[in-house]
Amino acid sequence: MAETETLRARLIGVGVELLEEVGAGRLGLRAITRAAGVSHGAPRRHFPTHQALLGAIAARGFADLIDQFAGIDPAGTARDRLRAMAIDYVDFASARPEMFTLMFRHDLLEGSGENLRATTMPIFDQFTTLVAEVTGAPDPGARALALWTNLHGIATLQANRSLALIAPTADPGALLAQVLELHLA
Repeated sequence: MAETETLRARLIGVGVELLEEVGAGRLGLRAITRAAGVSHGAPRRHFPTHQALLGAIAARGFADLIDQFAGIDPAGTARDRLRAMAIDYVDFASARPEMFTLMFRHDLLEGSGENLRATTMPIFDQFTTLVAEVTGAPDPGARALALWTNLHGIATLQANRSLALIAPTADPGALLAQVLELHLA
């Protein structure tokens, strides 16, 4: 790996590590460069703005989420694969709440130069295809969007640790199963 690629990768890696400690809103360029052991100006060649570095960190999060989805059994039924995808999504948010939050903080990522849509749209397209297979709907887009927004809500509540505050006895797995059943019936 070239020296410049190593610096880029190191800055992203350090940013990923610091993200869970300080949160997206407080993840500053100076903290990342300090932890990476480089000067404050060193990232400018790779990341001309703070948003550019945040975008690269978010892209790593989406890549990690896609890797998590790769463990879904392709031989399973469409319903099983969709359920597994939903569980993985909520589990990712629970395990990596700050990364999950950053990945959807368009206010922080706008102008980052990362084409995150090129990563996220195939995920949603896969999700929509599974909804179509399960429901038999010829145009499953609206149904898939409604289901995804419910799942994203559960994931966000988990990431923010708010579900336990709202409904302390709620079982996230049971809630997830109920949402899937409601949308796929």
